[in-house]
Amino acid sequence: MKLGFVGLGKMGSRMVMKLLAEGHEVVVWNRSKDKVDALVAEAKPDWKLEVASSVEDLVKKAASEEPGAKVVWSMLTAGEPTENILAEIKKHVVKGDIVVDGGNSKFTDTQKSYEEFTKDGIEFLGIGVSGGLVAFSEGYPLMVGGSQTAYENIIPLLESLAKPNGGHQYLGEGGAGHFVKMVHNAIEYGVMESIGEGFGLLAAAPYELDLLKVAKLYTKNTLVSGFMMDRTVEVLEADPNLENTKGVIGTASEETIWAVEKAKEKELPFEVIEKSLEIRGESEKDPKIQNSVAAKIVAGQRKAFGGHNSEKK
Repeated sequence: MKLGFVGLGKMGSRMVMKLLAEGHEVVVWNRSKDKVDALVAEAKPDWKLEVASSVEDLVKKAASEEPGAKVVWSMLTAGEPTENILAEIKKHVVKGDIVVDGGNSKFTDTQKSYEEFTKDGIEFLGIGVSGGLVAFSEGYPLMVGGSQTAYENIIPLLESLAKPNGGHQYLGEGGAGHFVKMVHNAIEYGVMESIGEGFGLLAAAPYELDLLKVAKLYTKNTLVSGFMMDRTVEVLEADPNLENTKGVIGTASEETIWAVEKAKEKELPFEVIEKSLEIRGESEKDPKIQNSVAAKIVAGQRKAFGGHNSEKK
């Protein structure tokens, strides 16, 4: 397929490279030129990569030689950056075209965008993209909401992004995909904090335990094996004694804040996730938390899957 792609950050640039490697034609535009230059520098000779000079130019170049809908995918930060770029894209797409918001937008914003684009006959999708940096090789999990027709039309793109171990699922109209991604990120917080706290207790055991050996054993088909335990192994392989890891976990993502708010609105139990959210905020200023094994493990996990800095300063 051919598509236009806006936003070449850590996730976006890797998604574009994966699509190009799979034989798709991708037209790219990014507000800062250095990221475009970096992508071009990495491009293989057989990749069908084209650079646009503006959003308008991108939409024009995204048209395929064969008649049919143009596909324009935005991969920007949620909120104002995404709202601004969608408004710009909307000026240039026409009835039947497909617009994708792949950022971590709030599901209510996605619902609004879906309604506004649909009103003008433009197919709209809000796709929650997970998997972090390792998804480039392992495959992206894609949580799709919006137009079912548009979803079916871009399945070749989604299949390429999902290879070899990812997946995609249509979940319903409007903001359904981003709602599912919001809850996913909230669950992620609780899982990471649980692993961190568990390893904190292991480090304080009355035995001289090798935490890396324990982590590797935990990956062997135990009930806590999985993506985050694999990242924990990476953390401990890089820094076995966590001497070079700073336990500042980083700013809490808006998705988990939104999830906590929604759970409170629905009067649902959400204590574990809410507490993990609080700890992330406290890790910004509390030396006791910063020096804990738990916080260092969580900060290290974030660096392992998302490239977030956790080195001691």
